Amino acid sequence: MSTPEAADAATYWQDVYAARPVPTDPRPNVRLTEIVAALPPGAALDLGCGNGGDALWLARRGWRVSAVDISAVAVERLTGLAGACGLGEFVDARQHDLHESFPGGRFDLVNAHYLHTPHALDRSTVLRGAAHALRPGGRLLVVDHGSTAPWSWNQDPDAYFPPPSEVAAGIGADPATWTIERAEPSSRVATGPDGRKAEVTDHILVLRRAS
Repeated sequence: MSTPEAADAATYWQDVYAARPVPTDPRPNVRLTEIVAALPPGAALDLGCGNGGDALWLARRGWRVSAVDISAVAVERLTGLAGACGLGEFVDARQHDLHESFPGGRFDLVNAHYLHTPHALDRSTVLRGAAHALRPGGRLLVVDHGSTAPWSWNQDPDAYFPPPSEVAAGIGADPATWTIERAEPSSRVATGPDGRKAEVTDHILVLRRAS
């Protein structure tokens, strides 16, 4: 049974995506394209798929993508876009509340880009579930905000951005099974939904399960 908090979170993100125009060709996240481009395709899980840019980018490269989001609007839009692009067989988009449970399956890649929310979410538990959902040799890619963009919903001047090492520690991955391939901040110039550009910092964590 969903909790009142979960219902509030679902309503919040429903409204966020309903207020946005329907994208015809959503952009993938830059860090995904940088880090995953050289990997052989397999099964991927996209946590918080949003507009679907990451899922579609992966599908175009032969990945079979399970994409989840708490917003039914986002899921419906991604399903429609995948079908229109001829990628329906590669993208399975479903509504899912990570505060309540973690999707089933085993994956070669779990993608968690900007998995932030103003509502309750035990991120460490979610990311531990993601690490354990990896097949041998699979990778968990976590990209978090390391700064506040002008267009961010979170304009709290005291916002804390955990460094990748802290995120990795929260996952509690045994070094005998998981290897941290990358854990560092990285700056770039980003373009917001309204076309504004700003320098932002990403916190990047790549965790690989032993083969």
